[in-house]
Amino acid sequence: MGEILVVAEHRQGQLNPATLETIAAAVNLKGGSDRKIAVAVLAENPDDFVGQVGKAGVDEIVKVPVGVASFQSDTYEAAVLALAEARKPSVIMLPHTVDTWGYAPAVAVRGGFGCATDVFEAKYDGDELVAVRAAYAEKLHMEVDFPGKDTVVLTVRTNVFKPSEDDASPSVSDFAAPPAEARTTHMKFIEPEQTGDVDITQAEYMLSIGRGVGEEDNVEEFKELADTLGFTLGCSRPIADNGWLPKSRQVGQSGKTVAKCKVYVALGISGSVQHMAGMKHVPNIIAVNKDAEASIFTIARYGIVGDMFEIAEELREQM
Repeated sequence: MGEILVVAEHRQGQLNPATLETIAAAVNLKGGSDRKIAVAVLAENPDDFVGQVGKAGVDEIVKVPVGVASFQSDTYEAAVLALAEARKPSVIMLPHTVDTWGYAPAVAVRGGFGCATDVFEAKYDGDELVAVRAAYAEKLHMEVDFPGKDTVVLTVRTNVFKPSEDDASPSVSDFAAPPAEARTTHMKFIEPEQTGDVDITQAEYMLSIGRGVGEEDNVEEFKELADTLGFTLGCSRPIADNGWLPKSRQVGQSGKTVAKCKVYVALGISGSVQHMAGMKHVPNIIAVNKDAEASIFTIARYGIVGDMFEIAEELREQM
């Protein structure tokens, strides 16, 4: 029974928070088994990150010095392949990010490993690993197994697993990465322009509007309602596509996942699979829609078949 190996990710001296989410996914996969969890830190100076990845459930931190300060796909590919050869993990887990896209599939191919990307659930069915990912633009969820594969590479969807806030004291070891001939050279970072006025991925309380809002002039009414309730205003894709709210407020597959949300109020949103991909995990979903057959009711904890404007007015009167 091989260990679960998590590969940490960092950029410009900062640990990517998705690393802690991937550790949480590894702990979830481990369950009550006696599998060990190791976290590999590939960096010019791994000690910079050791203290940040020692979370509950981690048994060992492996420091892997590499000769580059910034991500380089050939260097990381060679290091992870060497780690896999030396440690024989049953699972290698990485955040599903633009960096891992650059080398995780290559690691799987060169190592002859199983591979599944953008995974939002992983579990064991007996001794067999099963990964769950979306297919056909989130229209269905599929289970993937890996017959005959002793090692499987999984990239883990971000904003799904809640990181542990508990620290641990795992053992720390060193691993000498082999030299790698890099085909590219890092020049500099160019930060994208910041767009949008709010980060909905961090919002705990969301009020989102959809086609039921009718027209742009009505959006202001729901902005005021959200402010009154202390909620963050979000929307489904048609509202963002029409330019009635910024793209940064769109919830869903082509928008953002409201990872920290505790209460989600969906007003006039029918519930396409693309929208639900960004919010169906929320424990308390309250849906209001005129259509009693709207898909949003299949995931809502509380559903109201009615007019969103009338419901909004009743809320305002109660405040």
